[in-house]
Amino acid sequence: MVKKEGKIIVFSAPSGSGKSTILNHLLNIPELNLAFSISATNRLPRGEEKHGNEYYFLQTEDFKKRIENNEFLEWEEVYPGRFYGTLKSEINRLWSEGKNIIFDLDVKGGVNIKKIYPENTLSVFIKVPSIEELENRLKKRGTDEEDSIRVRLERFEYELTFEKDFDIVLVNDILKKTLEKAEIIVKNYLKREE
Repeated sequence: MVKKEGKIIVFSAPSGSGKSTILNHLLNIPELNLAFSISATNRLPRGEEKHGNEYYFLQTEDFKKRIENNEFLEWEEVYPGRFYGTLKSEINRLWSEGKNIIFDLDVKGGVNIKKIYPENTLSVFIKVPSIEELENRLKKRGTDEEDSIRVRLERFEYELTFEKDFDIVLVNDILKKTLEKAEIIVKNYLKREE
């Protein structure tokens, strides 16, 4: 039996733009029937992150072996030596549960998913009002070293070049309003006929 493909909502943004806050808000709305696609990475867990919850934390060699075995739907070396990707098995697991899938991906990953599933993917680019605001948010969350923040800020302008490739650009300036807008966007998309 062929499993029915659900809908996909991809959120991409520079690190510190508020993706996780927005996704967590949407995941807590039962009527949306959303499930979070857990990405794989070779980085170490931050803070309270746990394997199989926020990410599948893989050793670098294991990650590369899975690339060779074509186990990824998409993957990217986002920073030198730092890999992120979506395992095909994760998509199959969520669709077999009858869920619509919500993704938190880097910009290239977001564009790639849209290319693979153009008919059932909504891609949303989240933007912060300024690079200064992004720097403040990264420092406030307290999970990154100064060098890591500098690398993320350098990557910011590069990531902005991808916003034109997304269906919707959502500016996260006032969080409450951004959450309301994100909810409306997703509800309207899920109501559309296939």
